[in-house]
Amino acid sequence: MTLTDLGWNTQLEAEFAEYRENGWEPARLIRDNKISYGAFLGDGEEVEVSLGGSVYHDAETDAELPSVGDWVALEMGAEGYEYDAVIRARLSRRTCLSRKATGKAAAEQVIAANVDRVFVVTDPGQDFNERRMERYFEVIEQSGASPAVILNKVDLHSDEESRIAKQKVEALSPGVPVLLTSAMNESGVDSIRSFLEPGLTIALVGSSGVGKSSIVNQLLGEEWQWVGEVNAATGKGMHTTSARELLCLPGGGMLIDNPGIREVQLWRDAETLKASFSDFDEIAKQCKFRDCGHGADKGCAIQAAIAEGTLSRERFINYLKLDEELERLSHRQKKRQITIGRRNRREQKSKDEKYNRKRGY
Repeated sequence: MTLTDLGWNTQLEAEFAEYRENGWEPARLIRDNKISYGAFLGDGEEVEVSLGGSVYHDAETDAELPSVGDWVALEMGAEGYEYDAVIRARLSRRTCLSRKATGKAAAEQVIAANVDRVFVVTDPGQDFNERRMERYFEVIEQSGASPAVILNKVDLHSDEESRIAKQKVEALSPGVPVLLTSAMNESGVDSIRSFLEPGLTIALVGSSGVGKSSIVNQLLGEEWQWVGEVNAATGKGMHTTSARELLCLPGGGMLIDNPGIREVQLWRDAETLKASFSDFDEIAKQCKFRDCGHGADKGCAIQAAIAEGTLSRERFINYLKLDEELERLSHRQKKRQITIGRRNRREQKSKDEKYNRKRGY
C-alpha cells in the first residue's frame, strides 16, 4: 500500500512541503477512538496516534478537529506522549460530509472527510422516504462529493416495489446512480465495486438496519461486521455499526462505514438550498405579486402548479420546512457567536487584570 493508494495527490504533496521540513510524516486517519486515533502511514503500517495540543487549541469548533478520512502531519515518536505519534497539523479537506449535530446546539458534526462518492443505503419498503432522501442529497451536495443510492434488500420486496422506489429517487435527482442490491444474497454488490478504484474513497450512510454492514462484508470478502438476523416485523437487521472507520478494500479504493443516522439535519446556508430547488424560483417568477407568500395569495403560480400536478405539494412543503430549519440554525449560530465573543472578551479582560496586578498597576 502506498500514499497514492490512500488518496494522496500532488495538491496534498504541495501543501505538506512545509511539514516535511519539520521531519513530520503524512498519514490518513482511519478511526476515531475518542481519546486517540488510528492512522495509516504510506507503507500501509497502522499506528495509534494522539492529538497535539496546538491542533486542539487552534480549532475554533469541533468540526475543525481531525476526523475520519482526514490527512494529517505526524510527529513520530514524540517525547512525553503515550502513543506512537502526535498529530501536529490537519491538511485541507477536499470534501467534507457534515450535518448539524443532534440536539439544540448550533454545531457542525463531521461525518467523513475527503470522500469522493457517498452512497445512501435504504430499501424499497419501510425505510424508503422521499423527503429524507432530499435531505441526504442536500447534505451530499454541500459536501462536494458525488451522490449515489443503494436500494438494498430487494429480495424482500417485489420487483414492482423496487422499480417504483428507483423511479422516485431518479425523479428527485436525475442522473444519480441507483443500484438495486441484496447483500445477503450477494446480488448487485458488483455494481458498487464498479465505482471503486485505487485512491478513491466512498462512504455509506443510511438508517440503522438497512444492510450497510452486510454490504461492507461483501465488499471486503470477509465477515468484518457481525450481522444478526433480520427482524421479521420491521425487516431491519439486528446489528448496527457503532463507530466510523475507513477500510481499505481488496480490489482498490477505500470505504468509510458510518453508524446509522436517525436525523439528517442540514448544515448549510439558504442560498445553496434555494439553488437545489431552483425550479420553485422559476415558477414563483410567474406569481401575480412579487411578495407572494405562496399560500392563499391570489395569482400564486406555485399553488397553481401544485393544483395542476406539475409541482409536488410534498416536495414544496419539505422545501418550506428545510428553509425554516436553516433560519433557526442561522439564528442559533448568531447567538452562539455572540456568546463566544462575550466569553473571549471576559477571558481577555481577566488576563489583562492579572497582567496589570503582576506589574503593580
